[in-house]
Amino acid sequence: MSFFKEFKEFAMKGNVMDLAVGVIIGGAFGKIVTSLVDNILMPLIGVVTNGQNFNDSFVLLNTSKGEHFASLAAAKAAGAPVFAYGAFIQSIIDFIIIAFCIFLLVKFMNKINKKADPAAAEPTAQEKLLMEIRDAIKSK
Repeated sequence: MSFFKEFKEFAMKGNVMDLAVGVIIGGAFGKIVTSLVDNILMPLIGVVTNGQNFNDSFVLLNTSKGEHFASLAAAKAAGAPVFAYGAFIQSIIDFIIIAFCIFLLVKFMNKINKKADPAAAEPTAQEKLLMEIRDAIKSK
């Protein structure tokens, strides 16, 4: 029974709960970023690239049959092997945006922690007493 007790203590620690909250918020944030890329950024990029829809960009891998598909969805529905590089480009853009936001968050948290450090850098009363004892022993 000690194994289950140990697991319960681990699961109820604050860090595990913070991680769970972080995963849930991260999932929601990922959906927001995906929507931003799909609905705002990629259409703007499409305007710059003369209306090319990157999400629908693909290369048909088996061209020996002479098949041609108007869209990626039609090619996948027909079971044709495709190299869907447009969806991959969108995933890379999603990743870059999320990584940049995490970078900004970590940078902000480090800045906050640096401001809190000077108060923590001052030795406690016990540490001061130990330093005095050390110095008194050295002087003898």
